Amino acid sequence: MDMTGHPFASSRRLERLWLVVRDGLPSVGRYRRYLVALSGPLAAIWGLTFAYLAVAPDRFDSNMTLILPGTGVGGSMNVESIGQATSMTSSAFSSSTLSPTENYKRLLTSDVVLRDAARRAGEDEGSFPSPAIKLIDQTNLIEVEMSAGAPEKAQGRMEALRAAFLAALDDLRSDEAQRRENADASRIAELEAKVDRAQKALLAFQGRTGLVSLDQFAGRVTALDQLRASERDRRVHLAENSAGTGRLARTLGITLPQARMAMQLKADPRFRALLTRYADIATQRTERGATLGDAHAAMEELSVEDAALRNALGRRGAQVAGTSAEAVLSFADLAVSDMRENLFATLTERDAGVAGHAAALAELRRQIGAQNASTQEQVEQASRLASLLRDLRVAEAVFSSALARLDTNKSDPFASYPLVQTLEEPSLRRERSSPTPMLAIIGAIAASLITLMGFMLIWLRQPIIRKLLPNV
Repeated sequence: MDMTGHPFASSRRLERLWLVVRDGLPSVGRYRRYLVALSGPLAAIWGLTFAYLAVAPDRFDSNMTLILPGTGVGGSMNVESIGQATSMTSSAFSSSTLSPTENYKRLLTSDVVLRDAARRAGEDEGSFPSPAIKLIDQTNLIEVEMSAGAPEKAQGRMEALRAAFLAALDDLRSDEAQRRENADASRIAELEAKVDRAQKALLAFQGRTGLVSLDQFAGRVTALDQLRASERDRRVHLAENSAGTGRLARTLGITLPQARMAMQLKADPRFRALLTRYADIATQRTERGATLGDAHAAMEELSVEDAALRNALGRRGAQVAGTSAEAVLSFADLAVSDMRENLFATLTERDAGVAGHAAALAELRRQIGAQNASTQEQVEQASRLASLLRDLRVAEAVFSSALARLDTNKSDPFASYPLVQTLEEPSLRRERSSPTPMLAIIGAIAASLITLMGFMLIWLRQPIIRKLLPNV
């Protein structure tokens, strides 16, 4: 800036200073008015502050912290051949819409808990204060604060509040358990009646049909298969013995009745004696007939004796074999040898075996026929028995599982109302919580400063308005 312009600039500054002094500096009366107006709010602020410090009663706080475990429990019980019961309690904090800490906060401030706490503390129910509760974010902690005029009284109130809160929780759990037990008892009675009906139906069917188990039905089927196998074996043996008997009879050139008659005659001592005597006489006749004629006295005597013995043989043979004398005398095997006799015995034995196999085969076929006739009925009975057994097993499994589930549910009383523990016991603080002189004075000073700032703005309102709105 040049020298010629310096006086002009100085004059401008002096002019602005004069305007500030002329317009900004108030008159003595203005000072007096502002001081009088300011003294009232400041006196009120400091008067109220000192009155609060002097008159407000002392307040002592007792603090307590509760914690809720955050894990669930589970259990499983498996009863062999009956069923399985599983009980699983989820964590109380697993739901995004329900918070047990919020529920417990509401319970701590509920009327029933506060009234019970007042009775436990020996105070009037209407004057017992509500606690201040704070929930710590991202934790399972509940901070509780209780105030009183003395530290011991605040601690006593907190102890009473905790006892009333825990008692209310126990009452809620007991009420829930009782209601669940009543509902479960009704369900158990239904299931028990269902088991009884299934048992009665099964026993009535078993008593009516005689079929008590599926193993018994399987045994009947197995027995039928065994009968059929035995029938096949008997048919084979019968064919084998029949063929052998026929072949032996043809080889011997004799029929079975003749073989039996030969065995009967051979077994009779008298017939054998007569046959031996008859053979001797026949031999003598043959020998003497070679030298003597038929009219010879010896030949006639042998002829008479031969005829008598032949008649005796016929009569005795008829008695033993049960046939006519002519049939006995005409039988060629009267004097059967021991070897031929053994073959006759074999033939007779085989014939008896054929008869036995035939009788056994007939009996087997009769039993198989009877079994086949009742097979459809037995199948229907087995199907009905299986259905009744299944109904009974299902009813018993459901009943047993319900009983087991009822027992396992009783083992966790904290399913709906989680377990709560005391992390910090009710405190006993010797320093008072309020009134606090330092905080009161700081508050009075802050209020005074705000008041002064307000009056300063009022004081400088005209220059500020002209500065902001120069055309006004």
